[in-house]
Amino acid sequence: METRTARPAPIVDATAGSCETLIGLVERYSPTGAEGDAVAWLVERMRRLGAAQAFVDDAGNAVGVWGGGPRQGILLGHIDTVPGRIPVRLEGGLLHGRGAVDAKGPLAAFVDAAAAAGDIPGWQWVVVGALDEEGESRGARALLDREAPVFVIVGEPSRWDRVTIGYKGSAWTRVTVRRSMVHSAAPGQTAAEAAVELWQSLRAWAAAFNDGRPRPFDQVTSSLRGWESGDDGFEAWATLHLGTRLPLAMSPESWLARLRSIAPQAEVEFDGFPTPAYRGDKNSILSRAFLAAIRASGGTPNFVVKTGTADLNLVAPRWGCPGLAYGPGDSALDHTPDEHISLEEFARSRRIVADVLRRMGGRRDGDGAAS
Repeated sequence: METRTARPAPIVDATAGSCETLIGLVERYSPTGAEGDAVAWLVERMRRLGAAQAFVDDAGNAVGVWGGGPRQGILLGHIDTVPGRIPVRLEGGLLHGRGAVDAKGPLAAFVDAAAAAGDIPGWQWVVVGALDEEGESRGARALLDREAPVFVIVGEPSRWDRVTIGYKGSAWTRVTVRRSMVHSAAPGQTAAEAAVELWQSLRAWAAAFNDGRPRPFDQVTSSLRGWESGDDGFEAWATLHLGTRLPLAMSPESWLARLRSIAPQAEVEFDGFPTPAYRGDKNSILSRAFLAAIRASGGTPNFVVKTGTADLNLVAPRWGCPGLAYGPGDSALDHTPDEHISLEEFARSRRIVADVLRRMGGRRDGDGAAS
């Protein structure tokens, strides 16, 4: 007989009445690879909020469409989270739970904002809750060959009054060195020693590259994420698993070539899907719409670039359209046991996104609230 895990009782609170989308998403635990329950719930929620279409696409993403015009704005969030359950609770206007910040808060704000902005002649709002962003971005990559929209907004926490226009690239690599087996008393470098020397050479190269580049966004930063070694009696081997964040000046392919030049005798290959860095335009029509909407809400807007990587790196360059990332929440809480989001900030961000959609569509009326 199948055993089902009981779902916690729904949160009921007077302050949470207008945050049903956010709370419903956070209540549905959806670590990468197990997003189905949250996807199904979000599709039904978007139908209830008046989406002209709401469905699960071929990749498994949740998709909602408002309006029927020829010009599209895509609001791309991600519905998966890192693993680790956090009891969902509301305390003092703060919603605690896995994904509240990264990145169900931004995704819920997109859904509510698209519903609030409604049908603007000539326009169509497409909201996507994508799979696997915390993995290999399968959900976003499945969208790359579709027709380019007029603009794309990617849902990531930046606080309500900040807009993220750039992210570093990333490349996971596997580097293996091999040495013939010799007696432990014999001279000569072991595979493990060669791997340690390679790691030290890599750190020295990165330090030299980063010299004179004070901003982390412009630096190459590598970390040793794992180590394996062994032998078959004839040959010994040692493998380094590296995670590297890359600046605009260093593509993943250039980084792979650099690693091979540092370790010409090693076997070097990508370990997963590499992503180049991206930086958007502060003066795009989309950026200006966000600046105006944040000011209209009483904020002083700021642009930021981040040292992580997001789906923005994939879709904006491919589509060649204005793109940026936005969403409520403090990114310092990403992936932490204390992940939580302010309902007040969520509501403010939701109104700002709705205002942006109206400005992009040529209208500025309404308050952006969704029910």
